[in-house]
Amino acid sequence: MTSIAFLNGSFALGEQIVSGQTLLVSRGTIEAIGPDLAIPAHYDRYDLSGDILSPGFVDIQVNGGGGALFNDAPTVETIATIAKAHAKFGTTSLLPTLISDDLDKVAQAIAAVDAAIEAGVPGILGIHLEGPFLNASRKGVHDASKFKVLDPNAIGLLTSLKRGKTLITLAPETAPPGAIAELVRRGAVVFAGHTEASYEQIIAAEAEGLRGFTHIFNAMSQLSSRAPGVVGAALSSPSSFSGLIADGVHVHAANLALVARLLGPQRTVLVSDAMPTLGSDQDWFELKGEKIFARGLTCYTPDGVLAGSNLSMHDALGVMMQQTGIQLAEVLQMASHAPALAMGLEVQVGQLAVGAQADFVQLDAQANLVKVWQNGRQL
Repeated sequence: MTSIAFLNGSFALGEQIVSGQTLLVSRGTIEAIGPDLAIPAHYDRYDLSGDILSPGFVDIQVNGGGGALFNDAPTVETIATIAKAHAKFGTTSLLPTLISDDLDKVAQAIAAVDAAIEAGVPGILGIHLEGPFLNASRKGVHDASKFKVLDPNAIGLLTSLKRGKTLITLAPETAPPGAIAELVRRGAVVFAGHTEASYEQIIAAEAEGLRGFTHIFNAMSQLSSRAPGVVGAALSSPSSFSGLIADGVHVHAANLALVARLLGPQRTVLVSDAMPTLGSDQDWFELKGEKIFARGLTCYTPDGVLAGSNLSMHDALGVMMQQTGIQLAEVLQMASHAPALAMGLEVQVGQLAVGAQADFVQLDAQANLVKVWQNGRQL
């Protein structure tokens, strides 16, 4: 692999964008970063020309892209197609996401992700299993006929991934006592989503190891005066993470700002929830035999039910800045470091630090995407 020195730009380091630094990459990882670094003679020099270098985006909820839907064909080829489509928009790491389906399909998806990681498909961190252990009253676009009871056999299946990380979205009120704790004990990260849980049920789930919330505000019990619900529990939690779909439709601008203010940039996790239209020339696809249409950054069923997004992480970055006024450095954390932290992968991805993967996005002064690097290679 080529060794590269990045210089003459600014670098997104935590909640600051810092100039006067040099960043050295060797063998696909960050070797050094700091001021006045000596650049070895054999290193290529890359002049950022005043642009910003940020960690590549990390997306933990990706249903599809490039015309492919993970549920339709959970194969290595599908995963590679989705990852390639998202990489063009700066997402250098992701979790292919399977929405509620039969357990045989869940097993196929897990096997496909294992094989993709073994084959070296770039950017695959693991899998997100969004269901089928959800509450039918908050099903959204999920097929409630696929919903199951979380029993010991299911727990074994859900935690059978050999390589990478597993994120599981479930409705805590439908899980038997101790089930979340067992999933966590086996190495899974558990989020609450598509749930009618009470505030008290969420607190009990957090005591078992619940780590966060899938697409906060959407498909969950809402905040009211005497019943804080899932939203109230998420917003008042001192440690949990919340996934946030910033497409300008799923969540009102005031609530985007509220989540960011209460959770901060290290626990607000931007997600795309992207569908096959992202990175393709099509404006519709089929989900379980129903046509889903992309309009702008959002996908809908024919009767107007939200059905994921046509959103890239770079789009989400722009929406957050435009609608909330939050500065670029903080939003970049929400798109990179926060999701990595949520998955326990912050040493590997999501920050410009020695030893981390050389996954970068280059942005100009207006935050337009200029170039993308993955494992030290320019795409």
